Amino acid sequence: MTSSGKRISSYTGVSILFLFGLLAPAVVSAQQPIIPLQLSFSDPGARSMGFGGAFVALADDATAAFANPAGLTQLLKPEVSIEGRHWSYSTPYTEGGRAEGLPSGNGIDTMVGLRRSTSDDGLAGLSFLSLAYPLGNWSLAIFRHENANLEFSSETQGLFFAGTDCCQDRFFDQRATSDLDFLSYGLSAAYRISDRFDLGLGVVYHDAAIESNVAQFLWDDDTLQSFFGRNSYLPERLRVSQRSSVHDTDWTLTGGILWTLSEAWSIGAVYRQGFETSIEFEVAAGEAVDFGVPPGEVFLRASGGPIEFPDIYGLGFAYRDPDGRLTLSFQWDRIEYSDIPQSLALDDQTIDDADELHLGAEYVFLGSTPVIAVRLGAWLDPDHQMRATSDEPFIRALMPRGDDEVHFAAGFGVAMQQFQIDFAMDFGDRADTLSLSAIYDF
Repeated sequence: MTSSGKRISSYTGVSILFLFGLLAPAVVSAQQPIIPLQLSFSDPGARSMGFGGAFVALADDATAAFANPAGLTQLLKPEVSIEGRHWSYSTPYTEGGRAEGLPSGNGIDTMVGLRRSTSDDGLAGLSFLSLAYPLGNWSLAIFRHENANLEFSSETQGLFFAGTDCCQDRFFDQRATSDLDFLSYGLSAAYRISDRFDLGLGVVYHDAAIESNVAQFLWDDDTLQSFFGRNSYLPERLRVSQRSSVHDTDWTLTGGILWTLSEAWSIGAVYRQGFETSIEFEVAAGEAVDFGVPPGEVFLRASGGPIEFPDIYGLGFAYRDPDGRLTLSFQWDRIEYSDIPQSLALDDQTIDDADELHLGAEYVFLGSTPVIAVRLGAWLDPDHQMRATSDEPFIRALMPRGDDEVHFAAGFGVAMQQFQIDFAMDFGDRADTLSLSAIYDF
């Protein structure tokens, strides 16, 4: 079965799985709800996307307010930057099948291994807006950035395990939905320490909202045929429903440097502090199991957190040829995804930290009017999916190891005296993104 939902605002396609049911005792839920999350750690702007995200050593327009605030000192006039994106995502999840053991051959229990499906959909919207203003050796900028915007739904049923020739075990079937919205607002400042060295700092306000729900159902009735059949998700067979929510804000810091080694070479570096949120959790009784309260009534509430999101480190190199036509750029990003499970003190799952590698090139046709630039890029997005480390078959089935993904990007730009328009495309196995951005200086 394929479900669909509005996906996040990021061409990075960062895929994270959360266990929001960890606060529930085993008597309430032997199965924790697993909610897919996607976060954007990509630099904004179609020009950056065309470079495959290798922009930290360039940072030569108003998007530097986020990408590398030290680059703001390169601006000679005030600039306004705006970007819109369209995202198409395909997120895999486990639909059913065999968590362990061999199929019995009855009903839907006929498959060796797991059945996987995807949640597919698209989203378009305003992803970035900034205003940068140079003041001599100083430059200031404000920005708004959409880190995530997600609605997701899935159904997992017919997930069997263990058993003998006569008897089999089936996990509770479940429906999951989530609604997520992360926005950030920032103030960045840069100072030109010398002709070749610039320093940038920023403060960012994060506004995070997450609503997730997981409903667990028994099969339609107590017959053997129903046990091996598809679930109709009847209201009277609802076992328990679990709701997790985040409505929190946080302040973080950002820092960057830009070092011009020569007319041809430059080095850029950036650090972004990960934000923190707290989580609220509640469990409500269904009709199928007696928890000592009426169906629909919440009988467990708890608070958890803080959830620590990743710190990010970036380092890049850029080369411009003497006539200004060709630019090459490389960037390495270290994203500390392990901060998430460590902050939750999880001992049965983990996420690997990721080393993203970005490479891009731009060629400018200086003789054209207006000036036209074409760009190509590629980047490696290593597996950073939350995966199970325990032997519990349900968690292992729903949280398998992911795959590395290579993205390819292409774009072009048209620059006039005060106005520049850029377009870019980024393609990957799980995410395709289109970006259209504009910069106006005055």
